[in-house]
Amino acid sequence: MEKDNVVKYSASVLKESTPGRPLALIVDDQADICFLLISILQKTFECISITSLAEAKRYLQVKEPFVIFLDNRLPDGLGMDHIHLFKEEHPGIKIVMITASDNFSDRETALREGADYFINKPFSKANILETVQTIS
Repeated sequence: MEKDNVVKYSASVLKESTPGRPLALIVDDQADICFLLISILQKTFECISITSLAEAKRYLQVKEPFVIFLDNRLPDGLGMDHIHLFKEEHPGIKIVMITASDNFSDRETALREGADYFINKPFSKANILETVQTIS
């Protein structure tokens, strides 16, 4: 899989999920992070990556993923500020906050807002697989 093949949000991705495979929504503006997460998750999940909070909101009006891997620092705001909104509208969704700027305050806020798990960047394949096992 090449980086150019990273799945992007578009009307074509609004099809039904593959039976037996839950959907993972990756919200991150860094193509390398999206590519890495997709390569780790694709055996278990149908993966969709998008690059902004606005796109995430539009996507969630149509589809409900099992899990959202949510970056904190996005071009149109902080992912952390939207966790409670995503959870209010979709209480069953699992949210994994991923961020390069890990500090106790951010971690505490994300978890208080409803994040199910918090991962630091850079992360490893083992971190992601352990998180998926924990939230499943």
